[in-house]
Amino acid sequence: MAALPRQSTPHRSARPIRLGAMPLPSRSSALSLVHEWTASESLRKHMLSVECAMRAYATRLGEDVELWGLTGLIHDFDYERFPNASQGADVEHPAEGVRVLRAAGWPEALCEAVLGHAEYTGVSRVTPLAKALFAVDELTGLITASALVKPSRAVADVDVPGVRKKMKDKAFARGVNRDDIIQGAAALEVPLDEHIGIVLHAMQADAVNLGLAGLAPPSSTPPVGDA
Repeated sequence: MAALPRQSTPHRSARPIRLGAMPLPSRSSALSLVHEWTASESLRKHMLSVECAMRAYATRLGEDVELWGLTGLIHDFDYERFPNASQGADVEHPAEGVRVLRAAGWPEALCEAVLGHAEYTGVSRVTPLAKALFAVDELTGLITASALVKPSRAVADVDVPGVRKKMKDKAFARGVNRDDIIQGAAALEVPLDEHIGIVLHAMQADAVNLGLAGLAPPSSTPPVGDA
């Protein structure tokens, strides 16, 4: 497959103006909610990774980039408080978080997508928004894990064949559901390699923000010795 061009992922815009509809919450308010509910830096970075992947897909599909970005950013904000080990359909994550979002007037399309990204809720993924969130969620985790085992710890050194190889290695990143990645790409009607490339290049373009820019090069400044 030919290399996909890297695209920047602008995601610092202020509250968008929407005619005839309630404006979206601002990204800063969503990020504040993420930080209030989530102490884990790795989980925060995961939500940022899903955000940038969702923005890339929204741009590709001509969808609402702000709405899609917010959906990715907020989708796991309640996971740390309500991890839902029993996978109850209407308790804990993501149901508890969606109750909070609905009470605050967040868009129903976003709420439905957040519910649908967890198979055990039983909420069908019927919109492109919901399908994309499900498709990129597990994949961002696999790409992150693939980057962190590189000597450089840089996502720039990850490529599509490498991610495919890691998918086949069941001992690697055991928590990543490979079937979700495959089924998610199929639901979007995007070939798997292309799907991986879209998400990978989005994450590469936002590597610094995601903490995946790699190890800092050693300082070239010589040590200060005695005079």
